[in-house]
Amino acid sequence: MRSRSRQRPVTSLSAVVSIRPSYQPSVKSLQSDLPVAGGAVGRGFGRRAGTGIGTAVSDVNLPPLPPTGGETSGRSIVDVVGEQHRQILALARRLRSDPADERVASVLVAVVSRHLCAEEQYLYPAVRSAVPGGDQIADRELAEDARLLRLLSDGDVAEFGAAIERHVAADAAELLPLLEQMVSAEDLIRLGNRFETAEEAAPTRPHPATPSSPPWNKVVDPIVGVVDKLRDAVTARTTYMSDL
Repeated sequence: MRSRSRQRPVTSLSAVVSIRPSYQPSVKSLQSDLPVAGGAVGRGFGRRAGTGIGTAVSDVNLPPLPPTGGETSGRSIVDVVGEQHRQILALARRLRSDPADERVASVLVAVVSRHLCAEEQYLYPAVRSAVPGGDQIADRELAEDARLLRLLSDGDVAEFGAAIERHVAADAAELLPLLEQMVSAEDLIRLGNRFETAEEAAPTRPHPATPSSPPWNKVVDPIVGVVDKLRDAVTARTTYMSDL
């Protein structure tokens, strides 16, 4: 069980955030399997009947489902991301009402950093692989994420709140429904499991020099996350919403 401190952090919003100046969305580890003549489809996610689209499951490296007596259990990546978005919105509103609250600022930075790392590791690659036009959607999301980090770094609480609201609304209206339509419930749960695991191991600060695309971000992010967590322990930094 992780130890969480309720002491005031020694860092401010602008001090704990660094900018990822550029992403590399062109580096892809996933490729779509398009339908072939006669309606045959290559290996892929368990696709929904009638979609006609399959995707490469081996490159996503999904964990096995837990034994449930034949029934699917767990949280899908759509539910996990939705919950994280609601948490980020609540933190942004809270900080907007009191910009001087360093503990809320610290938690917001940590939550956003973990969330974006998990999105880069599993959500965006799945969108690229499973959703028609997924490359364009993922590239747009990466650009929006970079802008969110710039606003956090500048300490522009009001503008960050407006930007994160637009980001969440766009995902809810397009990205997540498309992913839910194109990917089976079982694989959505597998992605949700991986997303939560990645988020827990992710850095609590943005790191511009680390890879933003699989497979290397899956290797580097947990290592950098260990260093961040050691720094958090030394500085008694608050990084979880439940500790506020």
